[in-house]
Amino acid sequence: MNKRTFFLLILLMSLSLIGIIFVQAYYINGSVKNEKERFRFNVNKALNYVSNTIEENEISTYYDRFQSIIRDQKDIDSTAVSQLFIYQQNNNTKETLIYRSNVLEENYKLSSSLFDIGLDSMDITRIIGSSSIESYKNIDLKDKDFAQSPISKIIRDGLISDAQRINFEKSFKEATKRNPVHKRVSVEQIRELLSEKLKKDSINIDFEFAIYSNDLATKVHSDNFEYDKASTYSVPIFYDENNESIYKLLVNFPGDRKFIMSSIIGMILLSVIFTSIIILAYSSALFQLIKQRKISEIKTDFINNMTHEFKTPIATINLALDSIKNPKIIDDKEKVMRYLAMIKDENKRMHAQVENVLRISKLEKNELNISKDRLNLHELIEDAITHVELIVEDRQGYIKTFLDAPKASVLANETHFTNVIVNILDNAIKYSPEAPEIEVYTENVGTNILLKIKDHGSGMSKAAVKRVFEKFYREHTGNIHNVKGHGLGLAYVKRIVEDHQGYISVESEKDKGSTFTIKLPLIS
Repeated sequence: MNKRTFFLLILLMSLSLIGIIFVQAYYINGSVKNEKERFRFNVNKALNYVSNTIEENEISTYYDRFQSIIRDQKDIDSTAVSQLFIYQQNNNTKETLIYRSNVLEENYKLSSSLFDIGLDSMDITRIIGSSSIESYKNIDLKDKDFAQSPISKIIRDGLISDAQRINFEKSFKEATKRNPVHKRVSVEQIRELLSEKLKKDSINIDFEFAIYSNDLATKVHSDNFEYDKASTYSVPIFYDENNESIYKLLVNFPGDRKFIMSSIIGMILLSVIFTSIIILAYSSALFQLIKQRKISEIKTDFINNMTHEFKTPIATINLALDSIKNPKIIDDKEKVMRYLAMIKDENKRMHAQVENVLRISKLEKNELNISKDRLNLHELIEDAITHVELIVEDRQGYIKTFLDAPKASVLANETHFTNVIVNILDNAIKYSPEAPEIEVYTENVGTNILLKIKDHGSGMSKAAVKRVFEKFYREHTGNIHNVKGHGLGLAYVKRIVEDHQGYISVESEKDKGSTFTIKLPLIS
């Protein structure tokens, strides 16, 4: 997969993931809005129901009381009578229909103490109506008096209840608007009606309520009511005779957000879980893609470097064999032995490379048996330096030791830990463009001993420092072999140090050198 295709694939995957998350967020936001609207609708419906019920109950109570008083009242203050006549004549049948309607208004002045509205008296009207339909045969409408009896006559009379109630309501509303609201309705009455209606609409949460008059609090309110315009629902209550009201019934819900979210929390959780799974799968796939790409680059570097590492000894062996075949040299035992020694050395070199690869593989599979003995770390350091001092001297460099730790006894494997120190020293030499300048320090810190190997070479970038102990990792240089190696040395070092219950770290700065620090536990 080329670089362009790789980044295009990542871009498309990222856009798809962002699109899925956006759609989920949009859907959840829409669901929350719908739930809020449904909640608002149900609350307003409940408030209107409570407002209407309270008014109806108040009017019905006093109207029933009024009816009882009127039945017992004998003194009429004034009366008024209205009459309506309608004549209709059929010329074909010679029949005449006469419709008569009479309305009697009886006005009473009642003591307002009966209604507890704060006035001396209250004018009440009782309306009585009667109607009749008469049918005559062969009469003239011009005659005002009809001597003959009608063919048929239907008479209805009685109280006109609807008109009377409307008249009562109008008078009652006009009178009671002067009455304090706390005398018209109680807190318990509002709470009972509101609670009952809200429960029917499946709103089972705590609420606080109050009645305000012209935006001012009245005595009718629950204990913990606090007015907040943004979160308070309101409807008018106690309309007057002009269908206007100065009172508002207010209610708010301290836990409304939690209640609204609880209705869709299941959907939100499922959405979050599935979205998280998608993000996790995407991240894992992206990580694997990037990892595989890096592994591919590292593998290419490794193959190039290993090829280079094997190419030189193979070429040397071939040259040595060709030289031995030369008739002039084959009889010269000294030269033959020299070339055979070269072949042996190069063979050892290739064998060492293969052993490094196999050793790392065995370490990862825990198949490498490492026995440990009581050793002096200073002696291991001195022994390791002897392996590389000729190379350092040849490049006109130096290795200085500052072995200041009073205690240096550790539990270690002599061969493997010597290889650890040699590997670090070898890296310090290889990555020193000029003459190698290396210092080795030891010191005691608590129950541990610190070994520091410092060089003044080319150093590493911050990115390389983070990955320097990874298997096969080398700072990416493509097909460039200015420094020999295959990226296994420091991976091997880290595994051996950890097997010795130790810890290794590195500090490095580009073009200023590196310092490797190994911490090992001391033994008494």
